[in-house]
Amino acid sequence: MKTAKTGNEAMAEAMRQINPDVVAAYPITPATEIVMIFSQFVADGLVDTEYIAVESEHSAMSACIGASAAGARVMTSTSSQGLALMYEMLYIAAGLRLPIIVAEVNRALSAPINIHGDHSDTMGARDCGWIQIFSENSQEAYDNMLQAVRIAESVKLPVMVMTDGFIISHCLEVIEVISDDDVKKFVGEYKPERFLLDIKNPFTLGAIDLQDYYFEHKMQEAEAMRNSGRIILDVAEDFKKKFGREYGFFEKYKLDDAEIAIVCLGSTAGTSKVVVDELRSKGVKAGLLKPRVFRPFPYKEIADELSHLKAVAVLDRSDTFSAYAGPLFTEITSALYTTNNSLLATNYIYGLGGRDINTEDIKKVFDELTVISKTKKVEKPINYIGVRE
Repeated sequence: MKTAKTGNEAMAEAMRQINPDVVAAYPITPATEIVMIFSQFVADGLVDTEYIAVESEHSAMSACIGASAAGARVMTSTSSQGLALMYEMLYIAAGLRLPIIVAEVNRALSAPINIHGDHSDTMGARDCGWIQIFSENSQEAYDNMLQAVRIAESVKLPVMVMTDGFIISHCLEVIEVISDDDVKKFVGEYKPERFLLDIKNPFTLGAIDLQDYYFEHKMQEAEAMRNSGRIILDVAEDFKKKFGREYGFFEKYKLDDAEIAIVCLGSTAGTSKVVVDELRSKGVKAGLLKPRVFRPFPYKEIADELSHLKAVAVLDRSDTFSAYAGPLFTEITSALYTTNNSLLATNYIYGLGGRDINTEDIKKVFDELTVISKTKKVEKPINYIGVRE
């Protein structure tokens, strides 16, 4: 069924159809609408969920951890400072191998105080042990939420599904919503192998783990993340068979015969596609690669897809403050180096605090890529788009 929904409404609708056992959440702009809408579903009796209104995001994730450990299917949502306040508990959720789902609406981190969208919050949590999936639009946000449940419960790792604050979270788009019955069949019934309320099979969860076993347990967590790629693709393939929409680690847009290309996350990919089409009409072999899965990072697959290019620009909507480059750029260049690829690459940091990036900005990036491809030299590896100096 086609209907018009914002990104927040789409994610809340997916949550209603999933019908989790527990949702524990604390409101924060621009993610507040997700749990506000969902709480109305609870009040109207449209879900069987136990909704826990807590006093902070740290408490929200703590409650999610407890509920998940007890054997419940658990979800929440947050953004920005809320995700940052969860930071301690994010590591615990991953380390305990709990399949919690977070609807994460990307927003800048303070200070200065800013409520608009960039990827600083998610990137700050990129190495907490959570699978991270980015969404370009409301349709992808909805579809990714449904797939996240299957992925998390198969891999036994938590999953964040991201949308860009306000740009996607509050903008209305037409999306295809799957029937409740089909969603129920797709996500299935949650049957945890171990849970604390199974008194016939007691086990210890969260025990102290010193030099004798800690390393092995973290290695198992790392292996689970590495192995999750296969599960992500399997779930995407099943989703395509049932509902017709195709997903993978990334989306390629006119990339196969491209000579120059942009790599970017989230909603910026939509703007970039418009520019690619315009340049193609003028004979420029431009392309785009949009990573969907940031954790686990599909380094080999991405390096293979970029290997034929003459030059690539990586766009980051966050900065690492490392005096070097943005996080996506460092991942891409590491992937290229690891696979012995000497592709010319340059980084553009843009859109911090929700500052717009438009088609003219992206055209300039492609213009500079054209120069790099001809001169075979990167004069300035780290650049900033649309900032006053």
